[in-house]
Amino acid sequence: MTIQVDTIGFDFDGVIANTAETFIQIACSEYGHCSFTKEDITNFDLENCLDLPLAHVEKIFTDILTDSIATGLKPMPGAVETLTEFADIAPVTIITARPIHQPVIDWLDTFFPAATCRKIKIVATGDHNDKVRYIHEHGLHYFIDDRAETCLQLARENITPIVFSQPWNRDRHSLRTVHNWAEIRDLIS
Repeated sequence: MTIQVDTIGFDFDGVIANTAETFIQIACSEYGHCSFTKEDITNFDLENCLDLPLAHVEKIFTDILTDSIATGLKPMPGAVETLTEFADIAPVTIITARPIHQPVIDWLDTFFPAATCRKIKIVATGDHNDKVRYIHEHGLHYFIDDRAETCLQLARENITPIVFSQPWNRDRHSLRTVHNWAEIRDLIS
């Protein structure tokens, strides 16, 4: 499989940004929940796999979504370098389920070169299940996401999903999977 840069889109949290590690760090440092690791997050809905108060889960995610910089959200290894390379070839499209795009813009401005940021389009859908419409609007044929349910939905809508492997999507699909940004780079022509 060889994919053109302008035909593939990317999810943000869990693919570009290492949201799970930030969640774990905040859960421990601010709430004293230090007894779990990323491997314990076996469900996208954390309340279904971790023994944490729902109020804490919601507060941590709200903080990450509204101020990704202050919460210490870091890029996935290789994401910055790879997306910078891709942006030199064609515009890069990020479609996130986040409800607002400004924290993503601020985060990109912090970690990416300014020239790269100018070549990145960001769409904030506010809903995991509403990505299909935006993927079609942007003329994308492939999409990388860490949420298995989203990828299964994309497959039904004639979009080729690629699952970014995470503990919460293992054994939940039989779709093409990548494990890191080196594997993503190998897919792109």
